[in-house]
Amino acid sequence: MADKNVHEKHRQRVKARFLREGLSGFEKHNVLEMLLFFTIPQKDTNEIAHELIDRFGSLKTVFEAPIEELLKVNGVGEHTATLIKFIPSLWAEVSGEIDKKNKYDSVNKIGKLLVKRYAGITKEIAYLVLLDNSWHIIDIVNIGMGSVNQVFLDTRKVVEHCIRTNASRALVSHNHPNGELIPSTEDYTTTEMLAKLFRSIHVDFLEHLLIAGDKFDVLLAKSEGFLFQRADRENFYR
Repeated sequence: MADKNVHEKHRQRVKARFLREGLSGFEKHNVLEMLLFFTIPQKDTNEIAHELIDRFGSLKTVFEAPIEELLKVNGVGEHTATLIKFIPSLWAEVSGEIDKKNKYDSVNKIGKLLVKRYAGITKEIAYLVLLDNSWHIIDIVNIGMGSVNQVFLDTRKVVEHCIRTNASRALVSHNHPNGELIPSTEDYTTTEMLAKLFRSIHVDFLEHLLIAGDKFDVLLAKSEGFLFQRADRENFYR
């Protein structure tokens, strides 16, 4: 009973400190320690937090670790591992949320938005960004998911979403979870296929972006035979 009271008072102090100061003064293991409060109610989570940092090397790599590896850590069960994997996805959703009032009229604006949305994702995912005539984003749709080194695009879904939303413009992105911003031959082949697809349904294909970490690269602009055909396209790359 005494140990339980000690743990409870410690948790209250940690929570009060967070509400008062935020996380800026916390050590990395203290951040994890507090997070684990919510799935491990009756144990000292400080030791587990230290083991997670020691095993994976940093707070970032703890959140990036496969769930199978997290479950190998003593004291980490299914609920805890799921919570750890949930946090990066939650942050990606919040930070990558669409501002409906903003005009996404440049590759930099859209690229920065997508970099945030891909944060913490360890699988290859392709997104379709749909825009109206005024450069407002209508929606961002998952159109393909693969392993860490390949992604499968659902072209039928691409066409359906373009028609359903009456989108005037579209951009496609996919990520390299390994952090290498190096397009493959397949990436350029996919870009050419997408260009033909959007042309067939009369939707302006803005770009195919490759996302890796906090950087992105343009594939359509680098594809063979690509030409700036309108003034607004030149402005898009500024």
